[in-house]
Amino acid sequence: MNIQQLYEFCLSKIGVTEHFPFDQDTLVFKVGGKIFALTSLSNWEKGNPAINLKCNPDKAIALRAEFEAIEPGYHMNKTHWNTVHFNSDVSDKIICELITNSYDLVFMNLPIKIRASTDF
Repeated sequence: MNIQQLYEFCLSKIGVTEHFPFDQDTLVFKVGGKIFALTSLSNWEKGNPAINLKCNPDKAIALRAEFEAIEPGYHMNKTHWNTVHFNSDVSDKIICELITNSYDLVFMNLPIKIRASTDF
């Protein structure tokens, strides 16, 4: 997966917006104003791409044990976030599943009024 494929996949989800709230390097994807994924553009340019994704705490631990490329979330709450490195032992298919899972976790925790809105 390259950065363009990641970008398109994340933006294909309902209600997703892109932001640079921290600096010009950290691309953040949000749904309903809440972060579900973030990645460093400079790390992509350096050939060390990774993405931070929200995850159920028990699943996060299991994923870290199963894959070398998944570790506690860099600069995030390590209970609820994983950093997933690309081009390693995690396939693009699994990365897409993890992105979808992160999106779903955040989306389902949005207020019902926001979830029901089609124009957020």
